Amino acid sequence: MKLLDVMQRLESQANPANVEGMARYGIVSKNAFGLTAPTLRALAKEIGTDQKLSLQLWETGAYEGRTLAALIGDPDQVTVGQMEAWVRQFDSWAICDTCCSNLFDRTPFAVRKAVEWSRRKEEYVKRAGYVMMAVLAVHDKKAEDKEFLRFLPLIGKGAMDERNFVRKAVNWALRQIGKRSLFLHPHAVKTAEEIRRMDSGAAKWVASDALRELKSPAVLNRLKGKSGRSRVKGKERARTVGKRRER
Repeated sequence: MKLLDVMQRLESQANPANVEGMARYGIVSKNAFGLTAPTLRALAKEIGTDQKLSLQLWETGAYEGRTLAALIGDPDQVTVGQMEAWVRQFDSWAICDTCCSNLFDRTPFAVRKAVEWSRRKEEYVKRAGYVMMAVLAVHDKKAEDKEFLRFLPLIGKGAMDERNFVRKAVNWALRQIGKRSLFLHPHAVKTAEEIRRMDSGAAKWVASDALRELKSPAVLNRLKGKSGRSRVKGKERARTVGKRRER
């Protein structure tokens, strides 16, 4: 699909009322058509992975164009230069989160950028760093749990940021890391308790909200169940290997 065709599709489905609704949720854009997320995801599925079109859509500056750009980009072709250029242009939490959770987190540079961006001062760049930590904890199934320990000191440092979009991302990262496994859970809880003792309203909110979820029966039961299933699978694999050796 060509750029002109995509933009015409977006314009033909414009909904000004939705644009006003987006603004109430902090999604402000000078160039938005008001399309819903399901509509954009359906179009992205129709287009498929297309890195060239992704780059072209980003350059339109349109909210929906940039959302599609993140949904159809090819993580294997994304460069560090592209990531840096895009992150500097983030103008809403929605674009930030869409790029980080659908494209950037699948690149080879994901962990590196999560660390680097969390140390930056710009609001949406800093948010991007913590969003990357959160989504990596959920999406990167192959990563060793211990690899996420490196994020916890950075979460502690970011917890005192009073900016709403930053502190919410810090909280999100802490909760997702704690919910990833029984191994990481106590480490995340300890970090949250340390954050709660900080002399900062933002930090106390980050910690209290995270602890409320991390210590909930629902989360604890899910982690115990997940651990139990992992042990069973491990024993099954061991038995399978043993039988193969006997043969």
